[in-house]
Amino acid sequence: SARVGTRMRLQIAKPGEHVALVGWPFQQPLDEWTIDGLHEVAGLHRHVVRLVESGDMSYVVKEIPDHLAEREWRLLRELGDAGLPTAEVIGVVTQRDDELGGLLITRNIDYSLPYRVLLSGRGLQIPYLGERLLDALAGLLVRLHLAGFYWGDCSLSNTLFRRDAGALSAYIIDVETGERHPTLSDGQRRHDLNIAIENVAGDLEDLQAGGLLADGIDPISTARAIEETYQRLWVELTGTDEFDVNETFRIDHRLQRLHDLGFDASELELYTTAGGSKLRLIPRVVEHGFHGQRLKTLTGLETGENQARRLLNDISRYRAVLERAELRKLPETVAAARWLEERFEPTIDGVPPDLVGKLEPAELYHQVLEHLWFMSEAAGFDVGLGEAVTSYVRDVLTRLPSELRPAERSWADDEWTIDDWAADGW
Repeated sequence: SARVGTRMRLQIAKPGEHVALVGWPFQQPLDEWTIDGLHEVAGLHRHVVRLVESGDMSYVVKEIPDHLAEREWRLLRELGDAGLPTAEVIGVVTQRDDELGGLLITRNIDYSLPYRVLLSGRGLQIPYLGERLLDALAGLLVRLHLAGFYWGDCSLSNTLFRRDAGALSAYIIDVETGERHPTLSDGQRRHDLNIAIENVAGDLEDLQAGGLLADGIDPISTARAIEETYQRLWVELTGTDEFDVNETFRIDHRLQRLHDLGFDASELELYTTAGGSKLRLIPRVVEHGFHGQRLKTLTGLETGENQARRLLNDISRYRAVLERAELRKLPETVAAARWLEERFEPTIDGVPPDLVGKLEPAELYHQVLEHLWFMSEAAGFDVGLGEAVTSYVRDVLTRLPSELRPAERSWADDEWTIDDWAADGW
């Protein structure tokens, strides 16, 4: 935290990592900035927004009144500290000229995809993922509600999405209307869900009016489907199970279902009913990231939850291969280290340096595995990981636009510009 000039106050969350921010022209209106790496953000916005690329990082700067800037600064930090998927808040500027208002600075979410591309399927070589986008949004809303966060403006425009091994992960990036509570009542959750349904229907109708919505999507019925997904996930994560004393194996089944959803129960409450013949299981403090945490412990890799599940499965298969070849059992930690050295790292190293940044490493490895499966299926035998990498780079990756940074993205139909890409959610 520091004061610049006579009044202005700049607060930076990790000053050692973001020293470059100190030299930005905070005393000027955001729409008058002319610094290197600055990009305008096209589209309609409630506030002035700019994208700034600085070194190997890119930032989103939003100009809003001081009290809103301070509020979002606090809420985004709380959400980040709670391990919830959100834009990392970097800094906040307040006490500028009374007419300027404040500035909120967040780190741009690398490899994020605009919802418009996902729902139109128009992007070059991007698989249509629209049917999974709303599942991701419903899952995000459930996670926020479990943490006692009332969004108040859930929409596709206030959310960013990243690939996650064939699925999508959703990130909240706008919390102007959010509120943090110890817990949410059913009424608060219901109201927030209704807002989400209405906003998503509006987002889809706007795309449809512009001719950008994929065929076969009805905005109203599609938006209403969020409620079914939300309710099903909420019951699975919070619902109570009751069963006979001799059916304790059902605890394992319930935990497995939670794990399959990427969640873990940090505490379970078991107690007998009045009759004494039944047990009741109640999840306490449900946490997300079960597979991601396990993979990080084994390999140090940080990935999305579905990516982690896919990589863990590959480690398990490779462990079996090694054990058959060496005629001995291998500890999981040893197998994971061998997998990292003999499969994961050679795969990433096999991609030319100018292409490796197009996708995040875990997603790149997942897509190579998919490519390997299809090649082997067509050939009738396992063609090998090395050949799959060569084929994938030549036939797929070279045609993909970069998903790392907006400045590196280019779309064949020129529908999506750098500014269009950065605009989503702001």
